[in-house]
Amino acid sequence: MKYKQASEKLAGYRKNIAELREKMRRTLAETEPEEVRDYEFPVSDGKRRLSELFCKGDELFMIHNMGRKCPYCTLWADGFNGVYHHLADRAAFVVSSPDAPEVQNEFASGRSWRFPMVSHRGTSFAADMGYGSEENGWQPGISVFRREQARIVRLSDAGFRPHDDFSTVWHILDMLPEGSAGWSPRFAYR
Repeated sequence: MKYKQASEKLAGYRKNIAELREKMRRTLAETEPEEVRDYEFPVSDGKRRLSELFCKGDELFMIHNMGRKCPYCTLWADGFNGVYHHLADRAAFVVSSPDAPEVQNEFASGRSWRFPMVSHRGTSFAADMGYGSEENGWQPGISVFRREQARIVRLSDAGFRPHDDFSTVWHILDMLPEGSAGWSPRFAYR
């Protein structure tokens, strides 16, 4: 196939993806939110309630991260760090992991992460949201919450996986004919 033909075909696929995203947004708009309790999370200076993580707004992006041992979760978090100030301008943004707050702080500092973090260690939060358990392992993803007066509701969620929509790395690698060609993220590259 000639380059121009392939480029036009790929543009059509991208248009289909954009149309599918619009259908997804309409479905979200029609979905009844799920009420959740006001969880309490360990943080480096004590405890924070879910309701306190919203900052000044009423919406919150909460990332479910598997912790410092996961290079994939680190890849996603590195990417979120780059767009954090853009996301936080629209809604609060917090990363949750099973790591203890002091471990989170050390790891985040070493990677120059700017976003706030909470630990779900010792809570049922991640399990209740459907993102694993200590016994069966944690899973990565995102939940979106809204504060509605005295209650908190979950508006949507999505799991993370390699080649998903939550890391631009995969999409840029997909511009190569062989895609990622077996590439996997690491904590450091030389």
